[in-house]
Amino acid sequence: MQEYVLPSDEELAAQAVREGSDGTAFTSLVERFRTKVWRVCWRLMGNEHDAQDAAQEVFVRLFFERGKFQGRSSYSTWLHAVAIRTCLTLRRTRTRRRRREDSAEEDQIENVSDGASEKNARSTGVIDTEKLLDDLDEEDRALVLMRFAENHDYEVLAEMFDMTAGACRMRISRLRERLATKAAKQFSE
Repeated sequence: MQEYVLPSDEELAAQAVREGSDGTAFTSLVERFRTKVWRVCWRLMGNEHDAQDAAQEVFVRLFFERGKFQGRSSYSTWLHAVAIRTCLTLRRTRTRRRRREDSAEEDQIENVSDGASEKNARSTGVIDTEKLLDDLDEEDRALVLMRFAENHDYEVLAEMFDMTAGACRMRISRLRERLATKAAKQFSE
């Protein structure tokens, strides 16, 4: 009896390029990575609806950029980098659009409710980690989430964010210090 061995991600990627369409190899890659990509998108986008849109956009980009995978890292790392870049682009676009759409009155209402929730958080001893993360720029937020929520090691993150592992360690260390300082300030106010 011959045992069937599933092709590796890299083998499927090469086959998808050869197929030149959404053939079985590309479909297999989508099925293989659907949950992981959605989870990354959900963490970076912050809600289910935006995560669904982002995940769909990631796979559209994957389809059109499938020939760009060069094998310098694992296919999974390369795909995560595509997902991160896609989410960062979508968040920047969404943020700019929302800024233009928001009126001064909505900003005042939001500020009042934010103040009430901060006061409530302080009285219960809860630190609003989402607010802490939202205060970071998009790339720093993504880096922190991929490190601590997705548990990627520094070498993989360095490949995803196009930096050295040492630079990645230093940047995350500085971000942790900055977040700890903000959390302490948030808690003590």
